[in-house]
Amino acid sequence: MGPERILANLSMPRLATAVPPELARAMSENPHDTYQSPLASRYASDEMQRIWSARHKFQTWRRIWLAVAKAQHEVTRDRDAPLVTREQIDELEANLDVTDEDLARAQKYERELRHDVMAHVHAWGDRCPKAKGIIHLGMTSQDVNDNCELSQIGDANAIISERLESLMIAMGDLAKCHVSTPTLAFTHYQPAQPTTVGRRVAQYAHDLDYVESKQLRGNRLVRMRGLRGATGTQASFVSLFDGDTEAIDRLEFQFWGFFSGFWDVGEEWNADSKAIDIADWMYDTRAGRVKRDQMFDLTGQTYPRIYDAFVVSDLANICTVLHKCATALRLLCNRKEIDEPFEENQIGSSAMPYKRNPMRCERVCALARFVMNLVGNAYETAATQWLERTLDDSANRRLVLPEAFLATEACLNIMHNVISGLVVHEAQVKKNLMAELPFLATENILMEAVKAGGDRQELHEVIRQHAQHVAWRIKQEGAENDLIERLKADPHFASVKDRLTEGDLLDPMKYVGRAIEQTEAFLQEVIEPLREEHEGDARGEVELRV
Repeated sequence: MGPERILANLSMPRLATAVPPELARAMSENPHDTYQSPLASRYASDEMQRIWSARHKFQTWRRIWLAVAKAQHEVTRDRDAPLVTREQIDELEANLDVTDEDLARAQKYERELRHDVMAHVHAWGDRCPKAKGIIHLGMTSQDVNDNCELSQIGDANAIISERLESLMIAMGDLAKCHVSTPTLAFTHYQPAQPTTVGRRVAQYAHDLDYVESKQLRGNRLVRMRGLRGATGTQASFVSLFDGDTEAIDRLEFQFWGFFSGFWDVGEEWNADSKAIDIADWMYDTRAGRVKRDQMFDLTGQTYPRIYDAFVVSDLANICTVLHKCATALRLLCNRKEIDEPFEENQIGSSAMPYKRNPMRCERVCALARFVMNLVGNAYETAATQWLERTLDDSANRRLVLPEAFLATEACLNIMHNVISGLVVHEAQVKKNLMAELPFLATENILMEAVKAGGDRQELHEVIRQHAQHVAWRIKQEGAENDLIERLKADPHFASVKDRLTEGDLLDPMKYVGRAIEQTEAFLQEVIEPLREEHEGDARGEVELRV
């Protein structure tokens, strides 16, 4: 064996081609022996994880099949032989829960059939022998899966909205607390006109409100794919209902109502129904079908995948704002103006005991960047669907949709934790501001000296020379900013010498413009209504797993 082969064997250890059955069983029982997404184990809430869990997904499938069965019963119950009997519906309702045994049985079927939807049709059919023959009647897989995922998206969006608004309220509390705390602002990351700590925080809350009001709220209603069959033409239902298109429209309407929980078997859908108030806003009586904002007008085998791109883009927009906010906090931590919450036994560095790193904001940036990079993936999936549908969307969407929501919620939770416990070091904030204020105040000093009889051009040149020399000494010699002392000693500024104090021309609040007014208006117009809306269900402090 040559040296190259020996080195190759040393650097590339051989992997077992198969896992022994005993080890496989142990791995299935011990989560530490298999891969788990960090989003689930470290970051996302139990509530969000439940929405995207296997049990919830398959439970929703059963709710869809049950709603379709109820709708088929209602539309055909006056026939001599209705498509679905009440006895079959009762059996389905009695066995609606998805047990561990059901999941195991479905896995066994899927290994044989290589089709997840049909595996669960058979698994449920085993528990419902009377109804087995009508489960999935007239439907294609995406009548189940797409309606399920749109429901999951709607539920997940509701959690995101709640987390977002809760964070905005926390930001409002922080902004109110520091509405009058002047601080140095930055453009190009260079000192600029002062703002206030509260005004800066209010800006991030404003941007989150903009995202929610302009984008996220448009996705809150669960838009259903409807019952459209294999290519979106409803051909299977045309056959099932012997060409009665009015019955198909009633079927979709009834399905919507049953699945949404607005009514149950035996409650009519027409004007005499107690559901008429609901029907007014979700049923188009002139067109004879569910309104457009509730169900897609046209689909292929799937609902338009561009909808997923909109959803993921909305989440990415939230994460974009959070990334910007977290980055700002990281920069300000470096200036020692703020600190993240830091627990008593928390360790900042394994090597440097003194370290107090902004690790939570760093985590927000990491997860936010992950979500932002999912957007292109969603657009590519939408763009590469051939004709009425190809299956190359399926495995991709199993990853993208849940993880986009899990990561976005994690970002919101972490940022809520940071904002709620943020420490603002007002003395350091003031020190940093006052170190730059002499430069920032020169325009006002110039104008006041001119008002006292000075020559504007001459005074401008004197200030320029002093300022340039002071800046050079600060950078080259590490000297303190002594521009004010120089101006006080210069006879050109004798007329304003006594005004060069913090109580007058060096008062930082003279340079913050309308920061306080703008912040208070935003808090009153946006945050307070949110607070009233959420009164009694405030989240309080958000605890993190790690």
